[in-house]
Amino acid sequence: MTTTGEDHVTARGGPWWWERRRSAVLDVGLAAVSALECGVEGVPFAWEAGIPVAVGVVFGLAAGSVLLVRRRWPIAVVLVAIAVTPAAMGFLLGIVGLYSLAASDLPRRIIGSLAGMQSVGVLIVMFVRMRQDIARGDVEVGDWLVPFASVTMALGVTAPPVLLGLYVGARRRLMESLRERADSLERELQLLAERAEERAEWARGEERTRIAREMHDVVAHRVSLMVVHAAALQAVARKDPEKAVRNAALVGDMGRQALTELREMLGVLRAGGDGVRARPGGGSVPLAAVGAAAAAAASRVAAEEPAERPSLAEIDELVGQSAAAGMVVDLSVEGEYRSYAPEVEATAYRVVQEALTNVHKHAAGAKTYVRLAHRVSEIAMQVENEPPSGVGSSAGLPSGGNGLVGMRERVSALGGVFVSGPTDAGGFRVSAVIPAS
Repeated sequence: MTTTGEDHVTARGGPWWWERRRSAVLDVGLAAVSALECGVEGVPFAWEAGIPVAVGVVFGLAAGSVLLVRRRWPIAVVLVAIAVTPAAMGFLLGIVGLYSLAASDLPRRIIGSLAGMQSVGVLIVMFVRMRQDIARGDVEVGDWLVPFASVTMALGVTAPPVLLGLYVGARRRLMESLRERADSLERELQLLAERAEERAEWARGEERTRIAREMHDVVAHRVSLMVVHAAALQAVARKDPEKAVRNAALVGDMGRQALTELREMLGVLRAGGDGVRARPGGGSVPLAAVGAAAAAAASRVAAEEPAERPSLAEIDELVGQSAAAGMVVDLSVEGEYRSYAPEVEATAYRVVQEALTNVHKHAAGAKTYVRLAHRVSEIAMQVENEPPSGVGSSAGLPSGGNGLVGMRERVSALGGVFVSGPTDAGGFRVSAVIPAS
């Protein structure tokens, strides 16, 4: 794992402006060698300048020790190196100073200007000293060699450290850029992982809601009718044995249908859970494995659900079951029936089913009107019941308060409109409009 820029700042282990201790040790060592060199060269400088030797040595030591701040103030180091060039001292000071200057983040024009000044200074000093040596007779060479040697010396002292410093600085900046890019990519990947986890959690919540809604729709209606028929069976068992037998048969049929639908749903859930099992030792399952298993489960459910989903063709049977349970139901259909998308037909069927279940629960004995309208681009349904007459049997059905919420969620998921509420006459109305495509 890469470390961010903040980690680099806080990870400094060197004193003062040094990031690492070895950098401080290196600079102290270079400053000591440079001070020793300039101190030795300060002796002939003191003789030539006519000053005490001690003063020349101290001056050399002070000039050479400037390398200690080469990382913090490289311009000052190069200026000192230029200043001591006429004294024929600071060879290491000039080379290391130019390297530090070129490797820094200073503008190229400043680097070029100071390097040019250093080169010109070395050229002039070299030219003057060689001419003096020739004049004293210490060296006998041709006139052409003096300028050639001066230019060669000036370029040899300034060009290599500048070029090396530029290369090292560019490489360091490239590495920092790559490190920053890697840190940015790591942060983006971490953010994507967090968002993926949030989406997975949201998907799990949505799936739990969908499963609860399906379980409610599948079981609640059948069980409600079973309870209603059981109550009617209890009321007529002694007075009308034949009707009691018919009610008992209806209860058995509805119980078998409820078990069949419940078994099918649990089978789909069990098939969808085979691909996502906990690892031995409690380890977490990778997100890719969860996604692959979810995709496989979704494909299986998509392949199996069309045959299991209810359709509008079963509305007559649905209304007939409520009528058999003692409800007075009036069904009216407008427009010509045509096939819709499976989810549209299933949602329309579930809305009517849940509305009839609510009538059984809260308005036993009330007359109910079921209206279904097939339109050009939509399908509309309405279930309205009159106020309870008190004639129907009270089965004491519990209510979880999830029916209307589930219907609204189903309809809204398909881009439809769902409205429910009491009527002026004291009854209750449930209306929904679902786009046909």
